[in-house]
Amino acid sequence: MTQWSPVWKVEIDGVAYTTAVLANLTIRSGRTNIYEQAQAGYVNLQLLDVNQTAVPVNINSTISISVKDTSNAFVAIFGGNVVDIGLEVRDVGTTMFTQTYNITALGALARLPKALTTGVLSQDFDGDQIETILSQVLYNTWAQVAGALTWATYLPANTTWANAENNGLGEIDTPGNYELAARSSSRTDVYSLVSALATSGLGYIYEDAQGRIGYADSTHRTNYLATNGYVDLDANHARAAGLQIQTRVGDVRNSLAIKYGNNSQHEVVDSDPTSITQYGELAQIITTTLQHSADATAQAAFYLSLRKQPQPIFSEITFDLINPDIVEGWSFQASYNRLSITLLLSPLAYSLQAMRYNDVPITETYNSVSPTLEWQYATIVA
Repeated sequence: MTQWSPVWKVEIDGVAYTTAVLANLTIRSGRTNIYEQAQAGYVNLQLLDVNQTAVPVNINSTISISVKDTSNAFVAIFGGNVVDIGLEVRDVGTTMFTQTYNITALGALARLPKALTTGVLSQDFDGDQIETILSQVLYNTWAQVAGALTWATYLPANTTWANAENNGLGEIDTPGNYELAARSSSRTDVYSLVSALATSGLGYIYEDAQGRIGYADSTHRTNYLATNGYVDLDANHARAAGLQIQTRVGDVRNSLAIKYGNNSQHEVVDSDPTSITQYGELAQIITTTLQHSADATAQAAFYLSLRKQPQPIFSEITFDLINPDIVEGWSFQASYNRLSITLLLSPLAYSLQAMRYNDVPITETYNSVSPTLEWQYATIVA
């Protein structure tokens, strides 16, 4: 691996700002474990201004952070809105002074806890229900569009009718894999509702690097790996100090109740007697809006198979991207001429669901699959 020095681009309200030095930066995004949905990501950055030129940043300004890759192309790593601005005099001389801007911005998920909805939904699949709720929040209504606006002046120029006035809706896996119950009117915040729908579908919500909210259904990672495969990372390039695994009895669940149906009024239960004998009863109630008892039963068995025994968890690993020798979520750490990424990890079995039959490529034939592959292990066919 050749020596690489990061080259940054900071855009504020769509305009690249190049007259300041990016001194320090921390980005965190995604979820920290598989037991809960992602919270809003954030960026803390420090801009060092040596030209006495005001940085055009205000509360709620959009901000985008990109870094050049080894092919000399900028790759976005964060998008969000500014929530905190600090301005500090750093150095003063006889003819000039240096000032520092400390900026904090939050990702798109920060908007959802502060938006309310009655949450009326018809019986539908998880991805479709999530798209319905998010579209109500992340698309402007007709009345919110400026009256004098014309298509000739609409930006960006490649906007279509389907995505016009989209203020943050990203890729949503539709329809999803689990049919969820109808929901009657009951006011709640959008984050709580969307998180519950995602959990019911064994999927997860996330923020992409452009600052949009997406939803990955239960087979998203399986299908992605079938299409794109893995990237092998050399362990010799990681920071060795601090690598650890943890095994905790607190992760064990050996007695489960899955609530399902409209208003979660029904439930199925499952348990593992062997685990209960070994660790005592460690129970949990998981509330879903699954429509069908068969799906609730299958999810109970899935949770139980993963959590009836404690599993060693390798939680994170850090790579220094500038080193020539050298995910549930991730964090970037940067300072002058330095950049590292920390990956927040979970066991593979927690993330991969077996492919649905209609996800298998139509060109696949039975004689192209390994003859020794057992049906119980055939989670990916590609």
